[in-house]
Amino acid sequence: MALNTLIELLERLDEVHQQMLELAVSKKQAIMDNKVDGLIDILNRESKLMKLTGQLEEQRAQAAYAFLQGVGIRSNLSLNLTELSRLVFDPEDKSRLLEIQRKLSGTLQSLKEANELNQKLIEQSLTFIDYSLDLLVGRPNQDITYHHPSDKGGSISRPGLFDARG
Repeated sequence: MALNTLIELLERLDEVHQQMLELAVSKKQAIMDNKVDGLIDILNRESKLMKLTGQLEEQRAQAAYAFLQGVGIRSNLSLNLTELSRLVFDPEDKSRLLEIQRKLSGTLQSLKEANELNQKLIEQSLTFIDYSLDLLVGRPNQDITYHHPSDKGGSISRPGLFDARG
C-alpha cells in the first residue's frame, strides 16, 4: 500500500514538473517578445507550482519512510529511487517504480535545460539594455567636470545620442 502511495506521489510530482516545463516554454517566448506583464504572470504561476512541489516532496518523503517501515527497515534512511527499487520484490511494482523514475528524471532534465536557456536569454537582454543605455546617455565613467568651451583638449569623447544640453 505504501509503495502505491509513493508511486502516485511521484506521478503527481512529474505532472507538476510537466506544467513547470510548459511555463518555461511560455517564459522563453515572453522574454523574447519582451512581454513583462506576461512574464510576471508566469512567475506567479511558477511560484504556486513550486509551493505545491514542496508539499508533494514532503509527502513523498513520508511515503518513502512508510514503505521502508513496511519492509522492516526502522531507520529513516534517505534512499534514492534506485535504492528503494532494490527493496521491491514484485516485478510489476518494481517496473512501475523504475518507469516513473525514468519519466521524472527526463522531465527534470528537460526543465533544467529550459531554465538554463531562459537564464541565458535574460542575461542577453540585460546586456543589450545596458549597451543601449550606454549609447543613449554616454558612458558612466565620463568625467562630469566643467571644461571651458574654448579648451578643446586632446581627448574629446563622443557624448552619446542623447544630449541634455539642448
